[in-house]
Amino acid sequence: MLLLRIASTHIRNRLRQTIVSTLGVALGVGFSVAMASLMEGSQRDFTATLIDAIPHVEILDEQRAPAQQPASAVYDAVAYHGLRPKEDLRGIRNPTEALASLRDWVNGAMAQRLSGQAVLRYAGQDIGMTLIGVEPRRELTVSKIGEDMREGAFEDLDTTSNGLVIGDKAAERLGAELGDTVTLTSANGVAKRFKIVGLFHSGITTSDEGLAYAPLKAVQILLEKPDVINSIAIHLNAIGDANEVAARAERQLGYKAVSWEEANEGLMEAFFVRNVIMYTVVGAILVVAGFGIFNIVSTIVHEKARDIAILKSLGFPEGDIQQIFVLEGLVIGILGALAGSALGFGLSSYLASVKFEFSQDVEMTHLPIYFSALHYAIACLLALFSSGIAGYIPARKAARLNPVDIIRGAT
Repeated sequence: MLLLRIASTHIRNRLRQTIVSTLGVALGVGFSVAMASLMEGSQRDFTATLIDAIPHVEILDEQRAPAQQPASAVYDAVAYHGLRPKEDLRGIRNPTEALASLRDWVNGAMAQRLSGQAVLRYAGQDIGMTLIGVEPRRELTVSKIGEDMREGAFEDLDTTSNGLVIGDKAAERLGAELGDTVTLTSANGVAKRFKIVGLFHSGITTSDEGLAYAPLKAVQILLEKPDVINSIAIHLNAIGDANEVAARAERQLGYKAVSWEEANEGLMEAFFVRNVIMYTVVGAILVVAGFGIFNIVSTIVHEKARDIAILKSLGFPEGDIQQIFVLEGLVIGILGALAGSALGFGLSSYLASVKFEFSQDVEMTHLPIYFSALHYAIACLLALFSSGIAGYIPARKAARLNPVDIIRGAT
């Protein structure tokens, strides 16, 4: 306590410089917290949007690796020529059995799909579409298509055997409206008439212009793939289990299963690099703030040289002298960290309240701010670390001063 009282007295005697240094630390901590909250908030918001738009796990009608040829299992070196693939219809066979085996252990919702290419024709105009056959109520449990509906309801596909849901941009290009009848033609030349029962708007142009949903049975007939699907979408209750579920499903069914993390591996790496850059900048800001503390503690050491000599003459060891000036740096750091935390919270709250309105298709939104105690803890710890280092360097010099030389006036 005695050492702390001496350190406090030194700080109070240079109040103006102390306030400036404290403000430097506070601004560093405050802006660091606000920047970290904004960057992590934007990352979480983007990830959540991405996760909502795609399945957590998707099982596809393909193999991760080509099937091993019998000769390769017997001979070490084999060359193949003129291999011909089996004339087999692609797709996941026995989907009912596959789904039943997954439901025994998968903790989440599942939906089967059959997708293929088709040409949508209306009023003499043609548009190439990706047609997805779904079971409407199950599809709503694994995607957010229901939230994107602008006209009609996605559930109407359940009550209309030849119903069709398309993007509003595609309808606009064709001049079609809700209730109109259009023609879909598959790559095999099979044509079938569908009735538009819903229009959606996802905000993604490629989807709004080139994606269509129809009942699974109708799509199987159009694509000539009865009782066949080509993907199973899984929406997990615990998203962290995606990789484990994908690996187990692949072993169990033999088909390729892709988790959302594997599908977006490059994006996850970009987020990691982004976080490294963010914390590097935060650290640099606080190191700069530490130079202000170093400046004031060095000045105090220079001005209090005679006081140091008296303390050492009274029997204070070098360690105590050193602790006094380290405490001075830490006190400034603590005051700055507390003020900076309040500033950071205020800045984050203000940024979270700022509203933006981009267009009539996008609702008014806010900056994605994520409040986390970890941001405050990291910023405060970095501030205290830089403060301690800034106080330690001049403290070593103070502890090594020779009291006799100081009292005699030697330089």
